[in-house]
Amino acid sequence: MIKTATAAFLAILTSLTFLLFLYSPTTPKSSYHSLFISASLSSNTSISRHLHTLTRRPHVAGTPANAEAATYVLSIFTSSNLRSRITPYHVALTYPISRSLTLTPSPSSPPVNFDLQQETYPGDPYADVAAEVVPTFHAFAKSGDVAGDVVYVNYGRLEDYETLNKMGVNVSGAVVLARYGEIYRGSIVQIAYEEGAVGVLVYSDRKDYGGGGGGRWFPEEKWLPSSGVQVGTVYNGLGDPTTPGWASTEEECERLSDEEMDQGGDLPLIPSLPISGADGEAILRAVGGQVAKDDWQGSGNAPTYRVGPGPGAVHLSYTGKQVIEKIENVIGVIEGEEEPDRFVILGNHRDAWTFGAVDPNSGTAALLEIAQRLGKLQEKGWKPRRTIILCNWDAEEYGLIGSTEWVEENRNMLASRAIAYLNVDSAVHGQGFRASATPQLDELLKQATQQVKDPDNSSQTLYQAWVGSGSSPTIGRLGSGNSDFAAFVQYIGIPSADMTFGKGYPVYHSMYDDFVWMEKFGDPSFHRHVAVASLWGLVALWLADAEFLPFDYTSYALELQKYMKNLEVEILDKNINLTPLFKSIEELKEAATIINNQRREIEQQNNVWPAVWKKNRFKVREVNDRLMMAERAFTDQDGLFGRSWYKHLIYGPSRNDVYGSESFPGIDEAIVKAKRLKTAESWKFVQHEVWRVARAVRHAAKVINGELT
Repeated sequence: MIKTATAAFLAILTSLTFLLFLYSPTTPKSSYHSLFISASLSSNTSISRHLHTLTRRPHVAGTPANAEAATYVLSIFTSSNLRSRITPYHVALTYPISRSLTLTPSPSSPPVNFDLQQETYPGDPYADVAAEVVPTFHAFAKSGDVAGDVVYVNYGRLEDYETLNKMGVNVSGAVVLARYGEIYRGSIVQIAYEEGAVGVLVYSDRKDYGGGGGGRWFPEEKWLPSSGVQVGTVYNGLGDPTTPGWASTEEECERLSDEEMDQGGDLPLIPSLPISGADGEAILRAVGGQVAKDDWQGSGNAPTYRVGPGPGAVHLSYTGKQVIEKIENVIGVIEGEEEPDRFVILGNHRDAWTFGAVDPNSGTAALLEIAQRLGKLQEKGWKPRRTIILCNWDAEEYGLIGSTEWVEENRNMLASRAIAYLNVDSAVHGQGFRASATPQLDELLKQATQQVKDPDNSSQTLYQAWVGSGSSPTIGRLGSGNSDFAAFVQYIGIPSADMTFGKGYPVYHSMYDDFVWMEKFGDPSFHRHVAVASLWGLVALWLADAEFLPFDYTSYALELQKYMKNLEVEILDKNINLTPLFKSIEELKEAATIINNQRREIEQQNNVWPAVWKKNRFKVREVNDRLMMAERAFTDQDGLFGRSWYKHLIYGPSRNDVYGSESFPGIDEAIVKAKRLKTAESWKFVQHEVWRVARAVRHAAKVINGELT
């Protein structure tokens, strides 16, 4: 009798165990995640081979070399068991036809013609393909022929022109000379135009890029050679300028005319040209007038910098061509097993101004490493809960064109299905991990970095290195429009993150950004590349596999409270009512607490009885949808004033520097305008922007609560 009862009990227990396995709320995936981190493919040999292959030739967007690189990416995706394809777009790109620059040091001096060439060096392994490097130019620069006295404007910021105004220096009719380093080059050109300049020269000062003038440059040291030139775009918009707001899916699709594009305000209206540090110093030696401030001066044996105008004068001539070229995004998909209609998206661009070893192909190599590791996990039986999409963008360097066209084409699908976007542009500049994100991803990044070893000190985690001597790491925000996350965050409102090692590097956008530089100075062991791949992929796996999305909106509310303190200082003694915004942030904080409690309650129920979990599956989905959609509520269909493409009211680029991240960008712009105009009506507009942001934050709180009023 006892034996029979015992057997019956064991049979029931066995059945319950089977049911627990069958109805388990999450298939155990932590073992797969551990395998991803420790994958044998993570050797530096694999990832360095990818980088070497991608950087054998210069590969500007729209060229055959870049199409070859796309084919290579597609082959790795396909061989890694990703459902892969190339998604083409036909977009406006520009290339240089002719350039010339002549300096007349003084009315009695003979003119000096600059050759505008970057020089190879003895033993340069890329000398045989140096002719393929695009001539130094600014993409989308205005064609023109201008001449004028030179005025030195430091970094070309608004505050630099304010300094010149106080010195009594007028740039109207002048060609300004600016050094690169503080703001986006397109903003340098735009501000110069607004100040009355007729042309712009942008150079890389050795104080910023040449090692302070020590005379040892690449390949002996990491610094930019004196002939090095930073190429780049001066387009102030995002995406194809001929199709703002819609995708350039066909060569004959609807497009704006040249006049309509000029009226849009994003294309430059005066010619510009990037030049080398050596050419910049030669011009500075011909500039007289008042001595520039100490912090405007160069270093080493550089000449004393004076602001002008003149007596040195330059003649700048530039002719470019705008053409419609095919670009190719490479897309790889691993379909989710349980929620195929929810997307976790990883992205990096492929096109480069020259060889692109740092920017962007260190990130491309890491993306290919992730693809191969995910392929290995699939061979071992892993399937993601949600769909993972790997995207390799084209034409980023021209103005985030490939990613923006894709987002514009898939706007509604992404708005309803995208969980998060994870971006890595240049994976490795040097030492030191850095990350930026929308705030609900902060805690996820902190947790993930605790699972990855610091590539420069294996005795500690990446998190410990990131924190350093502080109590918490510094996480940047995604207000700037300088990488492919822009369309996801600022156009649709998708939670996003961006990761990299190092901050800036001397050979940026020059022909010296090659595999040799990376192997000698950026990441000699390629362990930083491996660490980026491990972290990037792990964050994606957690987002794809977790039962509940690991989003924390309490962090978001606390971040907004910090911004409020800064805002209060900005409008001190002004009659602006911030109460609506304070109240909406409190509502967001309360909503975050409520949904966190709901999540914990459901998790506890799921652990008690499998039948409860089966019933709760719909609750889990509903909670996750609220977490996913809350970021969308921070957007407004009318967008920022005068910049309607930017929909996000919490994060957006500064009007005068798209590299600069702004919190409450609409409020910030309104305050700047009000301080300039000093009218009651202008301050009334500030109040309007405060109300707009307050409504957006309140809408986000309502989405998190999941309730209609």
